[in-house]
Amino acid sequence: MEHPTPIDNEIKLSNKRYIVSKTDAKGIIEYGNDYFVEISGYSEAELVGQPHSIVRHPDMPKIVFKMMWDRISQGKNIMAVVKNLAKDGSYYWVVTEFEPKIDPITNEIVSHTAFRRAAPQEAIETMTPIYQKLLEIEEKGGMEASEKYLRGFLEERHTTYDEFVNDLIGNKGLFKLFFTAMKKIFS
Repeated sequence: MEHPTPIDNEIKLSNKRYIVSKTDAKGIIEYGNDYFVEISGYSEAELVGQPHSIVRHPDMPKIVFKMMWDRISQGKNIMAVVKNLAKDGSYYWVVTEFEPKIDPITNEIVSHTAFRRAAPQEAIETMTPIYQKLLEIEEKGGMEASEKYLRGFLEERHTTYDEFVNDLIGNKGLFKLFFTAMKKIFS
């Protein structure tokens, strides 16, 4: 079995493996695949029943998670570049895409499945200073201030969050095929 190698406390993920987790509608972990368990450093028993925020890294701005939850709570998908925290304090960067599962009778969200792959180095290098700036703004002015900054950042570039992330990670070709295939396997 291939083991992750921490470099400056960073776990470099394999480009050939993927992380999958499933939560209930409130974000409580119900399932994590073997690679999620391996990379996170938690046992399956330690993960199941915990809020997914157990792997939230303090370098991640709150506004990013608010934006993700706002979107997936409406049954909409979102893709994000996320820095996650392992149990031992090391970290790993992923591109995450969510797939809400909606009850066909009640039309309510019953669960969310997250599909993750190793984030491209260029995406990490681009997002790190943006996230640092958002964190600084959150510390001084709260999440509303960081949301305003993020909106301005995107407007200045004449793009949406989705377009920005898709361009950044090269969400086309094989990368896009990967997420499409994962959704078919786990839906």
